[in-house]
Amino acid sequence: MAVRHLYVVRHGAADAFGELTDEGRQQSGLLAERLAGLPVDAVWHSPLPRAAATAEIVGKRIPGATVQEAAELVDNVPHVPADPPPAWRGLFDGYDPTEAAEGARIATALLGRFARPAETETHEVLVTHAYPVAWLVRDALAAPPERWLGLSCGNTALTAIDYYDSGAPTVLLYNDMGHLPDDLRWTGFGPGVRP
Repeated sequence: MAVRHLYVVRHGAADAFGELTDEGRQQSGLLAERLAGLPVDAVWHSPLPRAAATAEIVGKRIPGATVQEAAELVDNVPHVPADPPPAWRGLFDGYDPTEAAEGARIATALLGRFARPAETETHEVLVTHAYPVAWLVRDALAAPPERWLGLSCGNTALTAIDYYDSGAPTVLLYNDMGHLPDDLRWTGFGPGVRP
């Protein structure tokens, strides 16, 4: 049975200009060490600089893996609910139907390219952003479209999803930060108490 193993990560911590910070580079290096023992074929990344820089750091530590851009991994809002929950309404202020349709198009392209079995067994790292990670997890769990809103992930947190020739995908890990020391965990989230 050919299995597509996806290791989906949010980019490292970035500054207001979208460039990796020192913290983000440290996170990316620790993520690379964690992934280095896997038979990774490819490291795909969003076109945005913070994801491209994270992928470059990861790719340098994984022998034989190619590092390539995938437009489908770009940061975007994948689904605009008809009636957003009150806590999320501010996110959608000013979103017009054209922007919502473009987000839906990108989300569909993301699933079409990566959320399916491969012809041969593959191990791929996807370096993307919080919303695409949430969209992939939501899809793998066959949850309603608006459920992506409650799925957040930290910088360089690891999510692993397997796609099989038959049957539903399996979410093996979600938002796993085991490779990060305490001071590098939970970046990319708002303030709050963390476990």
